[in-house]
Amino acid sequence: MKKIVLFLFGAMAMAALPAGSSHWTAEQLAAREKALPAKMSKVKVAAESLGSWGNHSMSLIHREGTGQAEFHETQADILVIQSGEGSIVIGGTIPDGKHTTAHEIRGSRIEGGEKQALHPGDVLHIAARTPHQLVIEPGHKLDYLAVKVNTR
Repeated sequence: MKKIVLFLFGAMAMAALPAGSSHWTAEQLAAREKALPAKMSKVKVAAESLGSWGNHSMSLIHREGTGQAEFHETQADILVIQSGEGSIVIGGTIPDGKHTTAHEIRGSRIEGGEKQALHPGDVLHIAARTPHQLVIEPGHKLDYLAVKVNTR
């Protein structure tokens, strides 16, 4: 019953916003994050899109494993760490990188990057054309909001 009331309240709040606007309460995001582990892929990541608007999109991400090294040719990433802990390697090169989709290169690792710890409340901006890789140690998890911004 509580979930139904929260959903209806959230739907009413969303209906009151001007066209093109979106609003999620902390409670709504926490409820969505809580459901993500059940949707995890074999590479120990789950994502839920919150929407896409012109040159940017937003998703909730849950990780329980290290991700691939990534290089976005035309997108910047903004990450807002919600809970858990992990680290990110930024910079360097992706020695085994391959184009996986248009404007996207991925590989298994980064060489020569700088590793930084991630904690709840941290905010990262990763410019387009910057190699990066999220690293999650066994037994740990990381929940974050990811905003992708097209730079051209």
